[in-house]
Amino acid sequence: MNFPFDDDALREMELWPFFEMRRQTVLHASSRVDSPAKQEGNTVPRQFAVPARADTRPASPRGAAPVDSQALAPADPDRIARIANLDWDGLNAAAAACQACLLCKQRKQAVFGVGAPSAPWLFVGEGPGAEEDDLGEPFVGPAGKLLDAMLAAAGLQRGREVYIANVVKCRPPGNRNPSADEAQACAPFLDRQIDLVQPKLIVALGKIALSRLTGSEGSMASMRGKLHEYRGIPVVATYHPAYLLRNLPDKLKAWEDLMFAKRAFVAAAG
Repeated sequence: MNFPFDDDALREMELWPFFEMRRQTVLHASSRVDSPAKQEGNTVPRQFAVPARADTRPASPRGAAPVDSQALAPADPDRIARIANLDWDGLNAAAAACQACLLCKQRKQAVFGVGAPSAPWLFVGEGPGAEEDDLGEPFVGPAGKLLDAMLAAAGLQRGREVYIANVVKCRPPGNRNPSADEAQACAPFLDRQIDLVQPKLIVALGKIALSRLTGSEGSMASMRGKLHEYRGIPVVATYHPAYLLRNLPDKLKAWEDLMFAKRAFVAAAG
């Protein structure tokens, strides 16, 4: 199955050389055999992919939240029920005023989400960074630029077919990973976003988002290339763009994940 992809976006992702190599390989093979096997025009050949391995991502320089950094009360069923009945405007306002965890103490603003409110694709990251906290929109820094290139390469665009949200809506101090308690406190907001968007498919960007949506602590290597599910919606796992900026070879894996997601999307929408 063929999908459109954008040459400039592939260059932005630094994947274009692999596709040029693939074209040369196909041309060479065609000159040697009468009936070359039909190949997908947008799939990175296996020989160019980095061998699968356990997720060896080093501990984030941002670190994790200290276990005693939160002063959360038990989950409030009334709060969860209220959030579950909000419309877009009410949900945005509730997130902006939220004080359910200590992340509210240092934020400049809540970073709610961006994109088409009824988009068929939902991409979920982990939490806003400094630039997102300044501007109030997720994925606006270098990782956001890479994400936009990834979307464009797959024929997608935020604001058109894609809605983008994060596990937590406020910036963790020092851009560290959100804690489990912080993710739990913000869970009603993400759940309501999912209910309102009603996406056909969710792409989890990184282990924080994947763990939040699936409950699994498995490695990214073990979770990639498989369909997971959250509230009846297919979920595909791939690397967070910030990780890809530090690990160039895994951009190829991210491309494979996007193509897998495209096939899953067609199956889900059909």
